[in-house]
Amino acid sequence: MMKLTKKITRMKLMYRLMLSFFAIIVLLMVILSISFINVTNRSMYEDTWRQLEQDADSLVQDSIRYDPVDHEFEGFASPSLNTNARLLSHQDVHFAVYDVSKQPVFSSNGFTPTITAKDWQQLKDGRTIKLRLTTPRLSKKVSDTSLPRMTEIIKPYRNGNKTVAVVAIATFASSLERNMHEIKLNLLVALFCAGLLTLIASYIFSRSITLRINRLRRLTYQVAKGNYDVRLRILGNDEIGDLARSFNQMTASLKSSQEEIHRQEERRRQFMANAAHEMRTPLTTINGILEGLEYDVIPEEDKKHSIELMQNETKRLIRLVNDNLNYEKIRTNQISMERKLFDASAVLHNLQKQLDKKARSQGDKLELQISNGLMVYADYDRFVQIMFNIIQNAIQFTEKGIIQIRGKQLANGTQFEVADNGIGMTPDQLDNIWERYYKADRSRMNTKYGESGLGLAIVHQLVQLHGGKISVQSELGKGSTFTVFFPNSKTLTEENDQERK
Repeated sequence: MMKLTKKITRMKLMYRLMLSFFAIIVLLMVILSISFINVTNRSMYEDTWRQLEQDADSLVQDSIRYDPVDHEFEGFASPSLNTNARLLSHQDVHFAVYDVSKQPVFSSNGFTPTITAKDWQQLKDGRTIKLRLTTPRLSKKVSDTSLPRMTEIIKPYRNGNKTVAVVAIATFASSLERNMHEIKLNLLVALFCAGLLTLIASYIFSRSITLRINRLRRLTYQVAKGNYDVRLRILGNDEIGDLARSFNQMTASLKSSQEEIHRQEERRRQFMANAAHEMRTPLTTINGILEGLEYDVIPEEDKKHSIELMQNETKRLIRLVNDNLNYEKIRTNQISMERKLFDASAVLHNLQKQLDKKARSQGDKLELQISNGLMVYADYDRFVQIMFNIIQNAIQFTEKGIIQIRGKQLANGTQFEVADNGIGMTPDQLDNIWERYYKADRSRMNTKYGESGLGLAIVHQLVQLHGGKISVQSELGKGSTFTVFFPNSKTLTEENDQERK
């Protein structure tokens, strides 16, 4: 019962589509049929009136007599009228001739319809009266009132400006009605056949649409269960085809997002393991020193060194926590950016002095190739953070090498390069260098620089917040070059205007 109910529910759309197609086409056919019947009916009566008028003209021409001297109307020749009456009666056509005194001068088979005063007024004005369906208005002399309806015209004939006679001529409407009945019957059969074909065509079209929708429904159910590998075959360029494309784009995006979630989760688990390891080492050191101080087992001359060691390990823990806090703030856009124009060369000289000791401890040499007065449009503190992390990263992965820091002014901003001849990176490492928790060289996870694996991820986010670009070129065993571009205020404003548009 449940399956039957579900099947009926699924079929509702197909029935609605069928009903829509069928109703529209049948309505159109009915409208066309009614129009055809009306036009045909009118055309048949127009043809009948035209034929009756020609018959009236013919019998008048044969029967009317004029004075040969003054061409005055004299009357109608009875033999000619009788002859025409016999000929027309075989065609079920009957006529009556009236003089100007409104009296009938000839009647065909007793056909003498009454002409009203209103009709006479129209006839005096020279207008022909056409009656589609009328019961013959017989004179009092004719007792037979059982004649069927007739189609009639009453036409005046004039001699100059003077009406000399009126002819009323009619034929039975039964022949016209029979013809119309045949036409309607044939049209009804055609409508029935067309309706049946329309129903079949509606079923085929509706089923083709619902089949495509059912395929989409089944695949949607698969996606809801977590299967993002499904793809819908695209048929046609209609709305359902567009929906299929959107569905495929959605599943591809969901699959990519799911893979990214798994990748980030794996990085997060790795980071938690690394962070726990990194925290355990300084905490163990601090705890050992504190126990030594508590039990007074550390010589007096070593206490100062022990306290310095605790301070270094504490700072290391603080850096680890701050890196995570900073990344989350940057990622969620919770930091404020105060861009301004300042001298980047002065900042880089200060960074060279700060990091020179670290570089020498690795056997590295820092070379600053930058002209004085190199201006950059950026947030001062974030610029320092970006360049500090990139230079520090170069120091970390370079031993006994040279690290060059270069900068130049461009038309649309300022560009900086940090190049080293260190260990370099593989293509796979380059693809993941901006990912959080990622470390290119896992053997250096315990160094005092970049413990969290968030340094370059933070740099990447900060550069994007500036509207800038960062890229890296590297070759394994030959070194890496980081390139950072900061747009000037004009370029940044133009880009923001285009995004708003």
